[in-house]
Amino acid sequence: MTTTATGRYWARVSALLPGRDDLADVRRDPRRDLLAGLTVAIVALPLALGFGVSSGLGAEAGLATAVVAGALAAVFGGSNFQVSGPTGAMTVVLVPIVAEYGPTGVLTVGLLAGLMLVALAVLRAGKYMRYVPAPVVEGFSLGIACVIGLQQIPGALGVDKPEGDRVLVVAWHAAEEFAEAPNWTAVALAVSVAAVMLAGARWRPTIPFSIVAVIAATLVTQLAGLDGAAPIGDLPSGLPAPSLGFLDLGALGSLLAPAVAVAALAALESLLSASVADGMTVGRKHDPDRELFGQGLANIAAPLFGGVPATGAIARTAVNVRTGASSRLAALTHAAVLAAIVFAAAPLVSKIPLAALAGVLLATAVRMVEVGSLRAMARATRSDAVVLVLTAVATLALDLVYAVIIGLVVAGVLALRAVARQARLDQVPLDRGDHSAEEHALLAEHIVAYRLDGPLFFAAAHRFLLELTEVADVRVVILRMSRVSTMDATGALVLKDAVEKLRRRGIVVLASGIRPDQLQVLDSVGALDLLRRDGREYATTPEAIRGAREHLELAGVLPAGVPEGGKSGVRQGAKGAHGAVQESARGVHTGARQDPQAAAHAAEPRHREEPAR
Repeated sequence: MTTTATGRYWARVSALLPGRDDLADVRRDPRRDLLAGLTVAIVALPLALGFGVSSGLGAEAGLATAVVAGALAAVFGGSNFQVSGPTGAMTVVLVPIVAEYGPTGVLTVGLLAGLMLVALAVLRAGKYMRYVPAPVVEGFSLGIACVIGLQQIPGALGVDKPEGDRVLVVAWHAAEEFAEAPNWTAVALAVSVAAVMLAGARWRPTIPFSIVAVIAATLVTQLAGLDGAAPIGDLPSGLPAPSLGFLDLGALGSLLAPAVAVAALAALESLLSASVADGMTVGRKHDPDRELFGQGLANIAAPLFGGVPATGAIARTAVNVRTGASSRLAALTHAAVLAAIVFAAAPLVSKIPLAALAGVLLATAVRMVEVGSLRAMARATRSDAVVLVLTAVATLALDLVYAVIIGLVVAGVLALRAVARQARLDQVPLDRGDHSAEEHALLAEHIVAYRLDGPLFFAAAHRFLLELTEVADVRVVILRMSRVSTMDATGALVLKDAVEKLRRRGIVVLASGIRPDQLQVLDSVGALDLLRRDGREYATTPEAIRGAREHLELAGVLPAGVPEGGKSGVRQGAKGAHGAVQESARGVHTGARQDPQAAAHAAEPRHREEPAR
């Protein structure tokens, strides 16, 4: 590696690290940031516990993730407002990984995903996430909300989670177990907590009703001695020492595909969350590459402490912004408060009923569904509605990665179809230029001009260029190509094929206004020479018309040597005769000196046999 290349590499890496501007933001209003961080921690506690339990690694894994990943992402991330930790979307991905590879497999997947995110950040891949269409994101969110809700059915019904990784099947088996031995205590706790959260969010949005409802449910369970409400269980009073004991080098190959899925989801959800935070603030924009870098470091570190993969959390980030956060100090405070709870209040947290956490996540799933956004997207276009529904169904029936891939592919196909429909081939009248009226009429009998509008690429070329080959009864076709917005090899090949078919019928094809950036693709497939006459290119349509006229003169269709703009003296057919009579009459009326017999002779129609077309 040369010195210059090394310098560019380190410059790229250093741009991903925190700078003086970040420190200046932290000093701006630390009191507001500390208060915002405390509020977010109260909201995040039941979510971290609930998502840890849902992932299959336990509540302690959720807390470790919120503390470790939350702190590192706050320091190294690209947003001043992003709050990171375990999320429902990631939990959906982790459940089948736990079922197939066990807890150690999840930790390894998280580590690999973190390394991938760091690599994406160094490669500056963050900017490409902006190309994910809104219907895919909305359908993705709707599908995740449904999956999260279904995952809580066993906990809300107070039954052990059945085996399986398909949420619909697991939820159905849980309902069957509940029907055999109902646990109404768990149902009452879950429904009550969810109802308090949903009603409280409408009544007083600034109050964290999730922690209020969980505390109330825990107190009722303990005071009333409700046996049907199983608690979280013992939690360690602190974080475990970092360890790579889970790492099995022999299993890395089989875990690469799940790691790619986790990395893709972490990148997508984190950048989406950061974009939401940007929209809630004025004059603040996140750095997508730094955000990927911060999330990468967070996911590398979290498994060392037994944590699950983390992403930016949209709901917690929104709470952070709404409570007045102005810098990354708020998110760092949130992690510190959760760490204090882990060390000081683990015995109390262990008594929280699992049904209460299920209620928290049920309410979270309901609040994830933005009815207004879904309605707007469904009404926008039929294509947007199709992509949204298809992505949501795929998320529910398959998995998140396949759902996003399917959504992107379908959205891309529909977008290509819409773009292809903009391509047009229109016959246009010949420019009059400096030809006389009768000469112009004669030229129009032998020359036809078409204007190509829009993209000339694989999705559009065949449809309208095949129309070109159907032209009949002309000697020259002029293609006005100045409005061709883009061209690929397929479009150039189809154009070449159409031109060759016309040439075999004796029709000459000329082109005008070919853009410089399209010359290479035309030349590479051999179409450019077919569009030239004697090696000439025509910059404008009038020039192409003059070239077509010269060709017609050489072919004997038009008489040679007639000056443009003067009296054509051309006589051909009824139209030519009528034009000649008019021209002669104008010559007489203007007093042109002309022998009367010659004038009469000139006024007589002269017919000659037209050559074959």
